[in-house]
Formats: sequence, structure tokens, C-alpha cells
Amino acid sequence: MTQVRFLHGAGDRIQAAAAWLAIAAAQGRQVLVFVPQPARAEQLDRTLWTQPATGFVAHCRADDPLAAETPIVLAGNLEQPAHDACLLNLGDEVPPGFSRFHELVEIVSVDEQERTLGRERFRFYRERGYPLEASDISAGIS
Repeated sequence: MTQVRFLHGAGDRIQAAAAWLAIAAAQGRQVLVFVPQPARAEQLDRTLWTQPATGFVAHCRADDPLAAETPIVLAGNLEQPAHDACLLNLGDEVPPGFSRFHELVEIVSVDEQERTLGRERFRFYRERGYPLEASDISAGIS
């Protein structure tokens, strides 16, 4: 069963995602980032190229020929995922087919609308019996 982790209290969802992805990449983890909104995907892509300040997080889009070889993959849909290890959801809805992943990570910012949507997703997973873990990242991601 998919382990669901909520990281809440982020000042900025994209910045928090980039920080979390930098840690995941340093650990050698494979992460598929579900980011269905094109503007949000572009913002994350730019952020991953410039942060951390001393480097960048290697990543590519799902339609890139190197997607199968790249640990961090940005995808606008989940029809043909590059892998099923970990899914980072940056969409506002429950991602379709999330249960095929071993782990699902949800980042929720302090923005009231994002918090409301995050609570709805949390409730959805809880009502279906998924194991949940929640961590406050307002002081940063470690």
C-alpha cells in the first residue's frame, strides 16, 4: 500500500518542492513529480536549474529521451510513468493512479486555498486507509 507523506507549512510550495527534491536527488532517490499545471511546471523547472545556489538538481520532463535514466522527472500526466518508486504531487487534486507508487509526497503551503485543498486530499487518503505521515516544514526541510 502506498505510504502518503504530507509536508505542510511551506512558505512557498515550489521552493519547498525544490529543496525536498535536492535532498531526494542527493540520496539517489527516483522521484516522479506530478505537475499538471504548465506554468507551475515551468516555475519548478527554472527553480531546479538555479537551486541550490552552488549547483542544480538534475531533472528532465517526462517526454525527454533521457527520462528513463533521470532520477527526477517532471510529468504533466501519469499515463506512462517513468518509474513507480516515489510520486511528488504538485497538483491540486488527488493524482490519478497514485496507488501504483510506493510513496506519495504532498507539499502544502500556508496559502489558505492550498491548505484547504491539502486537507481535502489528506481526508481522501485517510478515508481509504492509506498510511499517513505529516511533518511541519515551516522551519525548512531537512
